[in-house]
Amino acid sequence: MKKSPFWKRKSLHEMTVDEWESLCDGCGICCLEKVEDEETGKIQITPISCEYLDTVNCRCLVYEDRFHLNPECLELSVDRLEHIEWLPSTCAYKCLSQGRGLEWWHPLVSGDLNTVHEAGISVRDRVLPGQHVHPEDILGNRD
Repeated sequence: MKKSPFWKRKSLHEMTVDEWESLCDGCGICCLEKVEDEETGKIQITPISCEYLDTVNCRCLVYEDRFHLNPECLELSVDRLEHIEWLPSTCAYKCLSQGRGLEWWHPLVSGDLNTVHEAGISVRDRVLPGQHVHPEDILGNRD
């Protein structure tokens, strides 16, 4: 009898580092610049990607050094999940933490890294690389 996939058998706390990392569907939304509304505290996701995001494959170009090269980079952990409200409802980490399963297009389900793009879930073709955008273009003139 075939064993069920690890994400159906284990809690997020029980997963190995490799299992945890493989949950990332490669949508790239975590790698978009965010702006916090000073009045409400609400986080708004912009269409501007981190300069290190490969906007075609939606993967980090400097993954091993990302926290060193970009101090703003989000380190996602089980304990932080409940405090990161801006994660999309499609995020595998969020889905599993809420007792939901993975979507058909998730690479672990489909066996294909491209289904996240084919399903229109990723930021591919919908963002501007951060190195080509001035911060004032994101925030506008607030004087």
